[in-house]
Amino acid sequence: MYIVFLGAPGAGKGTQAVVVAQELKLAHIATGDLFRQAQAEGTELGLQAKSYMEKGMLVPDEITIKMVLERLSAPDYGNGVILDGFPRNLDQAKALDKAFLEQGKTINKVVYIKVDEGELLDRLSGRWICRNCQTPYHATVNPPKVEGKCDRCGGELYQRPDDTAETVKERLKVYFSQTAPLIDYYTRGGKLWEVDGKGELADVAKRIVAAIKEDNA
Repeated sequence: MYIVFLGAPGAGKGTQAVVVAQELKLAHIATGDLFRQAQAEGTELGLQAKSYMEKGMLVPDEITIKMVLERLSAPDYGNGVILDGFPRNLDQAKALDKAFLEQGKTINKVVYIKVDEGELLDRLSGRWICRNCQTPYHATVNPPKVEGKCDRCGGELYQRPDDTAETVKERLKVYFSQTAPLIDYYTRGGKLWEVDGKGELADVAKRIVAAIKEDNA
């Protein structure tokens, strides 16, 4: 089973992908982690991606898709995979479908974690990230046990410059403009399941698991 998670910045997509993957015993592929791992290992694709990232350019879809397909070939991915962070737009979705078709694979389901813009602004403006392991926290919703320190690794927490209110509004505007055609694409394909992303983490996770299991019994 190949599942895509969609969600605006602040929707909790990455956090939910980890939780749901553990619950359903699926592998979790986050493209950001793929880039970091490939660069750390010095692979050919990692070096290609690094050359673009160092120039502040987006990594071409071709390289990203090759990384995803390469990772999917790992033997520990037999039960299925949740793709987190890719595809991000319609061109990437079509390119991924084409690559999957050549390998006899298909995206089975797309889970769109929907949260209204006002809620997203509140979440992002209070967000803090671990500088070491990238674990996210929130000043009010999910604060660390010790202020300024990560519960998992003890790393320093920091707030991204792009989490200011005005910057967040612009980021959301760009996200929704890119994602609207993607949502329509997967809806027309009968693959999109929309899930309410508001509420406690565990409650949202239950809704996502139910959506994934629907029609898959």
